[in-house]
Amino acid sequence: MNDLDLNILHEDNHIIVVLKPQGVPSCGDESGDDSLLEAIRRYIKTAYDKPGNVYVGLIHRLDRPTGGVMVFAKTSKAASRLAEQMRGGDFEKKYLTVLTGVPEQKKATLVNYLKKNPVNNMVYICPQTTEGAKMASLDYEVLEEKGGCCLVRVKLHTGRTHQIRVQMAGLGTPVYGDMRYGGENAKKGNLALWAYSLAFTHPVTKERLRFIAAPPEDGNPWKHFSVDKAIEL
Repeated sequence: MNDLDLNILHEDNHIIVVLKPQGVPSCGDESGDDSLLEAIRRYIKTAYDKPGNVYVGLIHRLDRPTGGVMVFAKTSKAASRLAEQMRGGDFEKKYLTVLTGVPEQKKATLVNYLKKNPVNNMVYICPQTTEGAKMASLDYEVLEEKGGCCLVRVKLHTGRTHQIRVQMAGLGTPVYGDMRYGGENAKKGNLALWAYSLAFTHPVTKERLRFIAAPPEDGNPWKHFSVDKAIEL
């Protein structure tokens, strides 16, 4: 990734909101591939002629194959306040996804307990009593059905690793393109999971902000659905 690839939705002295491309890590990982965090750091260093190490605070993550809206902090004070909002549930994160198959319930709240296996980086649904299990909650609504798949809006209440992918696969309707959790039930292609809406309170001005970005309309399988109608403010 070079600096020109950054799609900046908003920037001020305290935060920068960008559109994360699919396939790019949110931050550095064991792959050693360039990350969105480092690209933002380079951009700020160049754009503002900053000497030394540039501070960029990572507030939340999106899985590597997931695209969509992310906010980063430009100061430690902003990072601390945004992290506090995350813990307090003030962040509102909404996703669009295309599922392989259609859930029996068209609209529901899913609550599961999840545990991550660090050896294979897989997350599993487990009993509540399992040591290390974490509660995961989301709302979903089926918006459109077509060709054995469906377009779904998801609102997260918790931010667990691979949460949407694991919980939807648990229903027997994995995310389109999710071979990791869907196996033979998932259709091959790019992972159809997109963080289209992010809302939070500005850490300094206290203004309530919302940023919306649609998934690539010409991409498969998004092009088969009425994505524009699916995005609610």
